[in-house]
Amino acid sequence: MTALDLAGPVAVVGTGTMGQGIAQVALVAGHPVRLYDTAPGRARAAAEAIGTRLDRLVDKDRLTGAERDAARARLHPAESLAELAGSALVLEAVLERLDVKQQLLRELEDIVPDDCLLATNTSSLSVTAIGGALRNPGRFVGLHFFNPAPLLPLVEVVSGFATDVTSATRAYELARAWGKTPVACADTPGFIVNRIARPFYAEAFAVHEAQAADPATIDAVLRESGGFRMGAFELTDLIGQDVNESVTRSVWEAFFQDVRFTPSLAQRRLVESGRLGRKTGHGWYDHGAGGERPEPHTAEKARPPAYVVAEGDLGPAAELLALIREAGIQVREDEEDHGTRLVLPSGGQLALADGQTAVEFRDVVYFDLALDYRKATRIALSHAQDTQTQTLAEATGLFQALGKDVSVIGDVPGLIVARTVARIIDLAHDAVAKGVATEEDIDTAMRQGVNYPLGPFEWSRRLGRSWAYDVLDDLHLRDPSGRYAPSLALYRHAYASEKREGTA
Repeated sequence: MTALDLAGPVAVVGTGTMGQGIAQVALVAGHPVRLYDTAPGRARAAAEAIGTRLDRLVDKDRLTGAERDAARARLHPAESLAELAGSALVLEAVLERLDVKQQLLRELEDIVPDDCLLATNTSSLSVTAIGGALRNPGRFVGLHFFNPAPLLPLVEVVSGFATDVTSATRAYELARAWGKTPVACADTPGFIVNRIARPFYAEAFAVHEAQAADPATIDAVLRESGGFRMGAFELTDLIGQDVNESVTRSVWEAFFQDVRFTPSLAQRRLVESGRLGRKTGHGWYDHGAGGERPEPHTAEKARPPAYVVAEGDLGPAAELLALIREAGIQVREDEEDHGTRLVLPSGGQLALADGQTAVEFRDVVYFDLALDYRKATRIALSHAQDTQTQTLAEATGLFQALGKDVSVIGDVPGLIVARTVARIIDLAHDAVAKGVATEEDIDTAMRQGVNYPLGPFEWSRRLGRSWAYDVLDDLHLRDPSGRYAPSLALYRHAYASEKREGTA
């Protein structure tokens, strides 16, 4: 059977939120759709709910009345698995338990034709393990949609160890025919998105656990400096702390408790206390009636320095020099120095986060990475206890003169955005080296699956080949647990750039 043959009937087993969403996608794409659920009456109720959503699409001029009526006529609740016998594709979206999925697929294999494609929407289980229960695992593939399935474009097409190339290709082409953006992925814990996104949450929680900043401040810096649509704390409150922590724990355990994926103790305490986020009215934030969102820490107004001395071009922060000049602050250049710092009138230095801490140096203030220093509306600064008050004031006033709010956080290496982006880049390089997915598919997955402003490889090209390695290498020296140890893939990437530049 070719991809074009999959205009035939599609069956969805499991009629929860994801099952209904996937069924709606297939229905709108023109397929006859059969719904089945083991709970009596659930399939019929799901069909009614889908019909209501089709009505809304007509109200929003996304479907015509005739298209809605035709779609409703193609939607059939099934009373038994036997009614799925003529399906071209059966996709299961049942309980995330290996034994439940395996038993269901064994039953389906005795019902559907040999050329029927079988698929799972699992987000946390091994596609290989689920398919291991089948007589013919070659026709079994992962089709991981993101919630809400009718709206989010990304679909991870996951090949298990025994999945045939033709089956994966059919699934890929089908997702594309449905108007989705498919990415091909090998069967690895977390697939692409849930594997590479772990540092976005983990580093925010780590900064909080180190008492360096509160959730509102960390979220504000990730949004207003890093360019992320939501901060880690507000996003996990939206997802559900139990759901997010479960995914993190699943990836961690699947990688044999790799320290790079260690779950957060602070998040575990939230889950244990029942503060799961918006759905319970309280998570990191209070979402109850009358609950007020805390404001991020914002420094008071300070006087900007009359001038700065630029030692080097500031690397990824080079755009700051133009912004400083535009703000009417004199930039003096030290042509003999090849560093990447600004020297303030106090004699103190202002440096881009590099994985080191301010306490190691005399009178240094670190500033965080920004996606776009011109568009950023907030910058995080860190300093040591013995940093001169005047140095911190001049650094604060400088960024305020550029139109930025300033959040002063504790002296943590890599601040907030820099350490997060460096780790995301590292996991992406590691994934490519291990055959999980291509660079292009990883960038696509992270932009469309979790709305990152840039894909990891886009970040890497913008920041320089060795930037992430250098940051993580410094972080690893200060936290030798292995959490920040750069991967061999990232080392090779950075070392290759040094060889091209003629250094040893």
